[in-house]
Amino acid sequence: MLNVVAIMGRLVADPELRTTTSGINMARFRIACDRNFARQGEQRQADFLDVVAWRSQADFVCKYFQKGSLIVIDGSIQTRQYQDKNGNNRTAVEIVANNINFAGPKNSGGSTGGGSSYQGGQPRQNAQSAARPSNIEAVPSYSAGDNDDFAVIDDSDDLPF
Repeated sequence: MLNVVAIMGRLVADPELRTTTSGINMARFRIACDRNFARQGEQRQADFLDVVAWRSQADFVCKYFQKGSLIVIDGSIQTRQYQDKNGNNRTAVEIVANNINFAGPKNSGGSTGGGSSYQGGQPRQNAQSAARPSNIEAVPSYSAGDNDDFAVIDDSDDLPF
């Protein structure tokens, strides 16, 4: 069976960090995802999706994201049954986050964008931002090389491995 979801959207409200009775952190939040298609003359519609993040991912979301932040999530769909206050049976459909990533530029609210992501237990830098020193204005590109910089390899013999 395959249950994989990848979504990108904006947070509808600030995520709230909660702790279960057993001491596990969790965050529930909702994101708005624009639909790909809009009929001519109509505004583009959006879907509002509920997301759940557990443990240190919940801490990460609450620390670095706020209302309006652009976020990318991959995870899986989960349904659960519950009874509302009136005793009616209800079904909740939510996305359980596996990986949470920044999707937008850095804004004045303090969240960063495009440079980090969160998977499993610890944040990681992407290759582009990790390789770029912060005190250097421009890093020379690899395309600045010359064809004379490369040596011809004789491949007529057997490979050494």
